[in-house]
Amino acid sequence: MADPLTVSTDAGPVRGREHDGLRSWRAIPYAAPPVGDLRLRAPRPVAPWPGVRDALDFGPAAPQSGRAERLGTRTDEDCLTMNVLAPAARSSAPRPVMVFIHGGAYSGGSTATGLYRGDTLVRRGDIVYVSLNYRLGALGYLDFSEYSTPERTFDSNLGLRDQLAALRWVRSNIAAFGGDPDNVTLFGESSGANAVTTLMCVPAAEGLFARAIAQSPPAASAYGPGRAKAWAAEFLEILGAADDPALALATADPDALVRAGDALTARGADEAPGTRAFAPLVDSDLLPRHPLDAFAEGLAHAVPLIIGTNAREGTMFPRFLDIIPTDPVRIEKMFSETDPELKARILAAYPGYPDRRAAVRIGGDATFWEPSILVAQAHTATAPTFGYRYDFAPRLLNVAGFGATHATELLAVFGAGEAMLGRAATALGGRRGLREATAIMQSHWLHFARYGAPRSTWPAYTLARRETLIVDTTARIENDPQGDLRRAWIGYRHRR
Repeated sequence: MADPLTVSTDAGPVRGREHDGLRSWRAIPYAAPPVGDLRLRAPRPVAPWPGVRDALDFGPAAPQSGRAERLGTRTDEDCLTMNVLAPAARSSAPRPVMVFIHGGAYSGGSTATGLYRGDTLVRRGDIVYVSLNYRLGALGYLDFSEYSTPERTFDSNLGLRDQLAALRWVRSNIAAFGGDPDNVTLFGESSGANAVTTLMCVPAAEGLFARAIAQSPPAASAYGPGRAKAWAAEFLEILGAADDPALALATADPDALVRAGDALTARGADEAPGTRAFAPLVDSDLLPRHPLDAFAEGLAHAVPLIIGTNAREGTMFPRFLDIIPTDPVRIEKMFSETDPELKARILAAYPGYPDRRAAVRIGGDATFWEPSILVAQAHTATAPTFGYRYDFAPRLLNVAGFGATHATELLAVFGAGEAMLGRAATALGGRRGLREATAIMQSHWLHFARYGAPRSTWPAYTLARRETLIVDTTARIENDPQGDLRRAWIGYRHRR
């Protein structure tokens, strides 16, 4: 009888392990290691390996700042791997597949993070869960192509190309793990959600996923060649590589690249608030139209979409990740290219501005909520679209002044209430409330992954009513929540 833990892929067989009724395979390469001559090059196919490859432990995360303990693994340029988790029980039919792209501002994150393991989704939904690592920071999201030489070529949009390669791997291989390649739901959070909305606008991604979920996407974060060129030049100046940029890019220590990227990000937060240097590039090749334009023109892939944000997106950033405009100085700069009357209308919609609380709300709305509304309203003409807002916050988050801030919905989506992070968040109470929010989110997410629509209690978003699921300890439908704010932002154009 065949070993159910040994599965054949197009590069060779991999051996996983079984634990608590689940089968897992970790650190499966989906592209060749992007090292040496392949640094800053588009992903290449994996070289077949001899024999059976053990797929027991998580692979390295992409080079980034931060402690290895937080990531759950070490970092290394050789990071293009994915993980598959499936029920141990056999199924008479292929299972729905959910592919997760982690967030982290395109500069951090790892599939080894405990929150992203996917166990409760697989158990509750009888699905196959896939998570992937991809290149981050300067190695994944800066465009150095103009510094190519006859000896060294540098490609662009590398993180996006990695994600595309991973989806192609899923298309070719997931059936061997019991998944249905024709029923793939792509989902992600924050920059991972930006990856989702961007991939919906990449022509080469057509047919690689059947549905999409974008949790708090900064959907406007994609930039043209002008900004990309300026950021690349500034990065090289910080790196001290102006004399021979091609050699420096090819040979610099990854930690030096990370440090220069962190400095570039810090500068950009003050000098050009509302933009992010690490983001997809609008080019004539992979991403021919800015995603907001592609959605508005009906050019995004016609797949059902769940999209939404959290009630208080911005509150965590001033204290933990100071990269978005959450103070009056940055907000004034963010609006420097905006018509004065429009700027005045937007600011007037936030009582108390320029006080800190109003400024934080503006920054969160400008980064996540307002562009999500643009995507949702445009996509209704292309495919079924479902809008949500996540309002649940345990007492600790409310006492600390965060509320339902950025990324807190991940606790519910991944069912992390009994894990260390969930217990810490509910230390002052709210464990039952988190269980209730989890039941709501997982029920809809899994129904959507299986059938292409959430449960019937959640109607599709329409321009007439703008139906939105509000998730707390209970769920309700609200038409056009924050409608006055939404109307105040009409006409705002994000920097590109």
